[in-house]
Amino acid sequence: MKNLKACTSILVGKKASLDGSTMIARNDDTFLPLTPQRFYMEPAVHDQPGRVLKSWLNDFQAELPADSYRYNAVPNVDYKHKGYYDESGINEKNVAMSCTESTYGNERSLAYDPLNTKDGLDEDCMQTMVLPYIDSARHGVKYLGQLIAKFGSAAGNSVLFSDHDEVWYMEIVTGHHWVAQRIPDDCYAVAANEVAIQDVDFSKTDDFMWSDGIQDFVEKYHLNPDFNRWNFRHIFGTFDEKDRHYNTPRVWYIESRLNPELEQDPESGELPFILKPAKKISTDDIEYLLGSHYNETPFDPFGHGSEADRLRYRPVGLNRTQNSHILQLRNDVPEAYSAIMHICEGYPTFAPYVPFYTNANDTDPSWSHTPMTHDYESAYWLYKSLSFLVESEYSKFVQKDRDYLKEGRRHKRELIAEIDAQAADIKDPADLTEFLTRQNYKIVADYRDKAKDLMSDLIMDGINLSKLTFNMDKNL
Repeated sequence: MKNLKACTSILVGKKASLDGSTMIARNDDTFLPLTPQRFYMEPAVHDQPGRVLKSWLNDFQAELPADSYRYNAVPNVDYKHKGYYDESGINEKNVAMSCTESTYGNERSLAYDPLNTKDGLDEDCMQTMVLPYIDSARHGVKYLGQLIAKFGSAAGNSVLFSDHDEVWYMEIVTGHHWVAQRIPDDCYAVAANEVAIQDVDFSKTDDFMWSDGIQDFVEKYHLNPDFNRWNFRHIFGTFDEKDRHYNTPRVWYIESRLNPELEQDPESGELPFILKPAKKISTDDIEYLLGSHYNETPFDPFGHGSEADRLRYRPVGLNRTQNSHILQLRNDVPEAYSAIMHICEGYPTFAPYVPFYTNANDTDPSWSHTPMTHDYESAYWLYKSLSFLVESEYSKFVQKDRDYLKEGRRHKRELIAEIDAQAADIKDPADLTEFLTRQNYKIVADYRDKAKDLMSDLIMDGINLSKLTFNMDKNL
């Protein structure tokens, strides 16, 4: 299953963001265009020993701790065939986790530490095993590292963690070896299905973490191709034709928009993992980038480049993106209502990112209950349908969609400001959670109405575009 996953990740430190938030964001891309998902709140568990988690993909199983924090998740509906894949969420301690960015180690390193495909921990169970039990982003890396040491990894996986202060990216490339790097506060990072971390400084334990014995492992098996550096990407990563056309150009495009002053080759294997942005990064920027398709370049499949150029590189936003999310931990409001999860369940190119306060105990049924086949009520199918409509007559419909998304971003800021102002007056924690839950329901309804209005408008436009028409005066 892992070789069917392909995602794009963006991580932003608090001094690199427009409002001082930390942000981790990712497109969850699957092999098939339709892999229905749902979004729900998992309640906390207290004093329940003996719970066991079993994978549907391999023989992995593990006993869960007796106590857990509340958290949210975006799992597959058909989990018995496709695995759980909770994918992304924020727990009640305001720790965010997104997993995973599929990452591929090279054959040299895997020869000496193969993946434990039989009963190792894989992406399908990873968030369920980690997010409910961690108190910080740094703790998340350590906690997951201990699980990898115990069970081994079933696939190459990279994981994003954040809290109010720190953002971490962890790359698990072989059965037991990994490195994690803290993204500096004034920087951002991009990853796209390749080993991304570059030079590792083992003296800087505040900025790096790693698996036990990794240096000895690399030395013993002669894995380091460089003379005077310890570059994780060079030692464990790949760089082949697929990377140059499927992976690397996505990093190039995102970096070209956040650092337009740079001149870089879209097929370069040395694109930087971490950069200081030319300007502070907003949620609007991330939404655009996660839905991008080489806009305003010859490589845009909707553009005017040659056919060879338009098909040359895999875009960031796809019809195979099942959910795109931004996990935002704000530092300019009280912690009790600072965590917001922005989720898009349509194509991120054409559909909006709906904001959810994660200090909530329930989710609107249109998000938490998704059928496997199309209906007219669930959010997943609503926003997939909207996306399909826009793409069906792209040149005719895209401007209305752009206007809709632009207005949606303005309105989102307005809604969040109004809710924040009301939340500030609520002192009882239980009352606040209930209030934010109700507000999430209202946000869902508001976004649903606006999406349906646009769809109705596009359908009427589409009817007028039909070729099954005949003008007697014109055609005779």
